[in-house]
Amino acid sequence: MSVRKLKPITPGQRFRVVNNFEEITTNKPEKSLTVGISKSGGRNQTGKMTMRYTGGGHKKKYRIIDFKRNKANVEATVKTVEYDPNRTAFIALLEYADGEKRYIIAPNGIKVDQKVVSGESVEPNIGNAMKLKNIPLGTVISCVEMKPGQGAILARSAGSSAQLTSRDGKYAIIKLPSGESRMILTECMAMIGSVSNSDHQLTVSGKAGRSRWLGRRPRTRPVVMNPVDHPMGGGEGRSSGGHPRSRNGMPAKGYKTRKKNKVSNRYIVSKRK
Repeated sequence: MSVRKLKPITPGQRFRVVNNFEEITTNKPEKSLTVGISKSGGRNQTGKMTMRYTGGGHKKKYRIIDFKRNKANVEATVKTVEYDPNRTAFIALLEYADGEKRYIIAPNGIKVDQKVVSGESVEPNIGNAMKLKNIPLGTVISCVEMKPGQGAILARSAGSSAQLTSRDGKYAIIKLPSGESRMILTECMAMIGSVSNSDHQLTVSGKAGRSRWLGRRPRTRPVVMNPVDHPMGGGEGRSSGGHPRSRNGMPAKGYKTRKKNKVSNRYIVSKRK
């Protein structure tokens, strides 16, 4: 995994930093695991724009990912490591001993022809999926479930990982990428290792057009809007926009928006920084 800086032969390439994609082994997805995906352009069923700054983008297909890893005790071979336009992490194509194929989120360091397996009594090797009650303490994990059988919810993006710090009865205490420590049932599944493509955060697009390719339209700064459009708008010339807040008036930069009486607060051991 590495990035490279392009030579400044055009204005758009002057600052561009790209991923080398050294881990990618093929550019064609498994046809049986892809489905069509339609775009809304930020409009609802009546055609009214309800999401700003959304629209355009390259045509793409959705890859069906196995987040549950519920094919227990059947060994699978890694066939390919592929790029997925729907997420920042890479994905790996597994072929099980019985011939079934599935995509999973590729962990960091996974190789083609490597064997992976999920189940109760498996080795805690990279790419294997296990229940939290069977994972050794201190192990770096990713793709963690929040409810048994729900499928991976936490630590799924490029380069992210969590750490299993301790166990207390039927709960395991996980330190999440945000810094929050949280209790999760030990019956939940998790994958061993961190998520691939950890250099994703080092890339620089180089030009506005790349955002358009990803389906993002230009975003208007609140300070340059009119008072009717945003609380921070208005004023003569380059005057200040007032206190940072959202379009609906919710303060930003430090204001806590989490509900004090939220039911899941009792599962949080220590809050995020």
